[in-house]
Amino acid sequence: MRRNLLRSGAIAAAAVALSFGAGTASATPGGPGVTAKVIAQTTFGGKDYILREITVPPGQSTGWHYHDGTLYGFVQHGTLSHFDADCASDGVYKAGSTLTEPSGSQHVHIGRNLGTTDIVLDVLYVLPHGAPLSEDAPNPGCDFQ
Repeated sequence: MRRNLLRSGAIAAAAVALSFGAGTASATPGGPGVTAKVIAQTTFGGKDYILREITVPPGQSTGWHYHDGTLYGFVQHGTLSHFDADCASDGVYKAGSTLTEPSGSQHVHIGRNLGTTDIVLDVLYVLPHGAPLSEDAPNPGCDFQ
């Protein structure tokens, strides 16, 4: 029930964003082969709402980063392994799962594809107007990248 509610909320937010038309946004992808495309973008009430589809190939990652706003994700395909700055797994998200990434530099994290198929994510970014999609962060001392 909660999963369906979160997914419905993400879809509703995306529909609102789509009604304002697609825009462009720039970001540096993670490891080799990681791609992202903007599906829709709008600004309302001092916040940027950006819907992206992100693909992470097997063996690759998003790189260490954090966000200046909250992100809401939905795993379309594959399994996302998510790690925090303590090098500990803070979630494994299979197809059909939702996740939320809180804002702030105290929430450095990395998403990794430890599987054998592409991960495809729908991600709704809710950011302060003009903020970058993500802020790069150094590896906090983990034995993986």
